Amino acid sequence: MKKILLIGASGFVGSVLLQEAIDRGFQVTAVVRNPEKITLQSENLTVVKADVSTPGVVEKIAKGFDTVVSAYNPGWTNPNIYDETLTVYTAILNAVKAAGVRRLLCVGGAGTLFCAPGLRLLDSGAIPESYLPGVKGLGEFYLNILRNEKELDWVFFSPGR
Repeated sequence: MKKILLIGASGFVGSVLLQEAIDRGFQVTAVVRNPEKITLQSENLTVVKADVSTPGVVEKIAKGFDTVVSAYNPGWTNPNIYDETLTVYTAILNAVKAAGVRRLLCVGGAGTLFCAPGLRLLDSGAIPESYLPGVKGLGEFYLNILRNEKELDWVFFSPGR
């Protein structure tokens, strides 16, 4: 059975990923800030309370997993969302490698996708101003850091909602 470490399992996208992974029979360890938000019960689910922005936490927890899935989000109302998104996603990437995990899936956003020739959604004016710092942080992580990653089998996916 595949073992998945799911960061941010209690969030909007993370909770859907958690349900799907359990439904497919994976062994899942959900890493969350607030374990009480996880109401799903399964013999294939372990819930761990942790702050993934703390150095060393992800590396320690990730050892022995087949895949790390990160739906990390520092919070849309966090005034430091841009910097924390870049910093923590980069730290997660490095921790996954240090833990010896070979596969990383990152929940991204639609901001870097093209909505018309030469026009990214991020630049279209369609994204509310309040979301732009988080969207830009994810986009820069993908474009400037993750795309240059050669050691891991990685995916950056953009959910439709």
